[in-house]
Formats: sequence, structure tokens, C-alpha cells
Amino acid sequence: MQFRYEVTARILELCSELHALLGRYDGLLRPVPQPKLRRENRLKTIHGSLTIEGNTLSTEQMSAILDGKRVLGPRRDVIEVRNAVATYAEVTSYAPYRIADLLRAHRSLMQGLLPDAGAWRSGAVGIIKGRTVSHLAPKAPYVPGLMRDLFSFLRKERIPGVLKSAIAHYEIEFIHPFSDGNGRLGRFWQHVILVGENPVFAYVPFESVIKTRQQEYYEALERADRAGNSTAFTEFSLESLHDGLRSFFDAIRPQVVTSATRLDHATQALGDAAFSRRDYMKLFLDISTATASRDLLHGVRKGLLERRGDKALSVYRFTRE
Repeated sequence: MQFRYEVTARILELCSELHALLGRYDGLLRPVPQPKLRRENRLKTIHGSLTIEGNTLSTEQMSAILDGKRVLGPRRDVIEVRNAVATYAEVTSYAPYRIADLLRAHRSLMQGLLPDAGAWRSGAVGIIKGRTVSHLAPKAPYVPGLMRDLFSFLRKERIPGVLKSAIAHYEIEFIHPFSDGNGRLGRFWQHVILVGENPVFAYVPFESVIKTRQQEYYEALERADRAGNSTAFTEFSLESLHDGLRSFFDAIRPQVVTSATRLDHATQALGDAAFSRRDYMKLFLDISTATASRDLLHGVRKGLLERRGDKALSVYRFTRE
């Protein structure tokens, strides 16, 4: 199967703006958001994705479930939230272009809700709008092959990851590979691809932006269906991602980077573990070997670091009071 899309002027503009938003922080330390902000954004993500599907639980009830508390509400709705909390918590465990992981994600999202959770559908499915069928998905026997084709395309296509994520989301909705749960799975899999592209996307409540633009979301899917390619949906998706990313960066207020801020960040990332200069550089992809050496020497002189070995063979460990 061919997966058609066009790189329009608008898509180029959005990709450029997304790249600029991320690039603006090359000279800044992008700290892991504070626990309160991480929690709020995770809640927005889950609430946004599930309310699109008709989940009736309030933000407060979902917050209680996120805390491991029992809540009163429809059993199915409670299970949906518990499943989503567990699945999003493991987002980095999913390989973006591995079909077995997609099936595992669907099983995690839909366990206790579907008897065939984590398995390709065996029957016909369609989307009903009013009294008419607005979308009739490909026949069930074709699903495994179509999904193999899609993942092969995603692995091989030389386009930005943000663009791949939008195309993947649309094509999952078009193929409708499962008997139910395709919408939340499509949104989650876009999240997986984005996090694989840049870890900062783990904290961006993209799904909540979609929820605020829910009617546009469905209209973009329908326009793409009529056109026979994912372009209209891709434009909508990238616009929503741009809005979510910009709001997130406004909220975290990154710091100007110095040796001290890098060392503080490394303390949080490395803890008590021994590490080399190379390990340190992996935390800050834009710094040179000379800058890393200066940082580490600064840490040793300030008593923040212990050093063993000499020069390039040195091994470091943060001191603990």
C-alpha cells in the first residue's frame, strides 16, 4: 500500500517553526519539569485523549486514579483511566517502529475492556456519522499486511520525526487495525514517535490540545479521507503540536546554561553512579570535549566530584554530604 502525503508550504512552515522552538533551547538547559507540572501535563494528556472517546470522569476523578485512589464512576471509565495511566507511564519502553510494541500498547490500553485487546481485528469496522457510514476501514484480512507496510514506510521514509508521527496517527485511524480503541491508540502512538524523536515531548500535553479542537480533529480526518492522502490531517496535527510545545516551553522557563547548571542537572541524572567524560557529554549533546573537561574540573575543584584515573581515562562520581 502507498501512504500518500504532500509536503505543502504550510507543513514546511510548521516543521521549521517546531524545529526553531526546539532549537531556541540549544543554548539553554531544558530541565526536567517540576513534579507538579509533570503531573498536570500527564493528567491533561490522559483526560484529553479519553474524553474524546466519551469517558465521563472528571479531571478530579482522573487525578485521584493517578494517585492510586478509588473513585466512584462507571466501571468502564475507571478501567480506561487506569489503563491509560499505566500505558503512558511506560511510553519510553515502546519502540516506535516495532509492530509487536504497537500490539502491546493496545493490549495495555484496552485490557479488561476488549476480549481481543492486543490482537488485530477479525471483522469489518466503520465509522458512523448520523445515518451514514463516514469511513469504511479496509477488510480485516488485509490489516496485518497494511500495518507491516505502514511500519516499513515509517522506518524508511527520510522525513522529520514530527511529520512521521502525524502520518502514523492518520494511517492508524484510516486502517482501524483493532476492533475498538483505535483513536486512543493512534494518539498514543504519535506520542511514542514524538518521544523517540525528542524526550521533551514526553511532557507536552498534545492530546489536550486536540481535545480543545475536537471538531477540527474529526474534520481534518474526514478531509484527508476524501483527498486520499494524510496532508490535511498532518497540517492540523502539526499546528496542534506547535501550540502544545510553545505553551509547555512558556511554562518551564529554562535556565541559561553554565558549568554550575550543567553539573546540577548531571547530579539529578547520574545520582551516585560512576561516569566518564563521554557519559557526561551524552547529557548535553551540544557541548565540546573541552567544555566537558572544564565542567568536570570545576566540579572536582569545588568538591562536587571525586575523580579516579587520569585524563581521558578518568572516572567521576558526585560526592554526597
